[in-house]
Amino acid sequence: MKRKAVTVMMGLALAAMTLAGCGAGGAQDGGSAQPAAQETAAADETADEEQEEASETEKAPEAAQTEAAEATAGSEETEGDEETYEAVDVRVGSLKGPTSMGLVYLMDQADKGEAANHYEFTMAAAADELLPAMVSGDLDIALVPANVASVLYNKTEGGVSVIDINTLGVLYMVSGDSAVQSMEDLKGRTVYLTGKGTTPDYVLQYLLKENGVDADVTLEYKSEATEVAAVLAQTPDAIGVLPQPFVTAACAQNESLTVVMDLTEEWAKIQGEGGSSLVTGVTVVRNDFLSEHREAVEKFLEEHAVSTDYANEHVEEAAELVAAAGIIEKAPVAVKAMPQCNITYIDGADMKTALSGYLEVLFEQDPASVGGALPADDFYYVN
Repeated sequence: MKRKAVTVMMGLALAAMTLAGCGAGGAQDGGSAQPAAQETAAADETADEEQEEASETEKAPEAAQTEAAEATAGSEETEGDEETYEAVDVRVGSLKGPTSMGLVYLMDQADKGEAANHYEFTMAAAADELLPAMVSGDLDIALVPANVASVLYNKTEGGVSVIDINTLGVLYMVSGDSAVQSMEDLKGRTVYLTGKGTTPDYVLQYLLKENGVDADVTLEYKSEATEVAAVLAQTPDAIGVLPQPFVTAACAQNESLTVVMDLTEEWAKIQGEGGSSLVTGVTVVRNDFLSEHREAVEKFLEEHAVSTDYANEHVEEAAELVAAAGIIEKAPVAVKAMPQCNITYIDGADMKTALSGYLEVLFEQDPASVGGALPADDFYYVN
């Protein structure tokens, strides 16, 4: 025991001498003891940092797992929202012309089963074929002349709403007579146009009246634009009012024919800055269908907007679809006509402003042109 105690005491004494010697040596080296202390502190700090990094490294997988779980939950929630919408059967009617040109991409998507709804499209030569189907409920949505939409609203006692404008001015005066340059030049002449009570009729009568030549011009009506084009083909110096794409087709078949007046420009001359625009086609929906399938109507509007953009931005591809749908016989003709068709998509407050002003002009000209009364505010679907 004593030997162990002595050994321990000698070890403690030796350790004390060693520590004292280190201190003395530091003083003799001119202050190297402070750097040594700093090195010791730095080593301790490095060790602490390494320990913190190790701790963060251990936490990282947990954070990554948490973020991944949140992302997965968000993805599942989004997918769940998309899956909640169930496609609806929607019957859509349109006219063989610019209104249907803006639909061809959507028609193609529907044929491929890539549209949001199950669409059934019906294309007619005249609006008179679509009105009874809307009244009877055989169509849910229809693309019709602007004034016809107002007539339908009054006829159904507010049973339809307009949801977008699909076509602006597409009417042109065509002739092989280069002397015709203005409304004044129509005095004593006959102008051929489609059926009485149609958009071309009301527009032309308004323009003739405002230019003071309505009593000096004879109007001869045909049932379809193709009949007007046939008259121009047989008698090149005749004067006709045609919508696109019939203008392009007629001029392509007879090089002596040219556009002598753009009725949209003639309308703008009378209205002046800030006046109404010449609106050709709009889209209406039965309110019964709207109230029952509002989301389906919203889906249609989204797809109609996309389809319209496609027709304007991818003219050559859209022209192939136009030809395939039988709207224009040949795609090259469609390529030339489509940029002049003013295919558009306008909804909401802008739609209401543009359309209400146009209908007011027609009402002042002839109340019957809009169904006897201007539509109330509920006619305009402004969501």
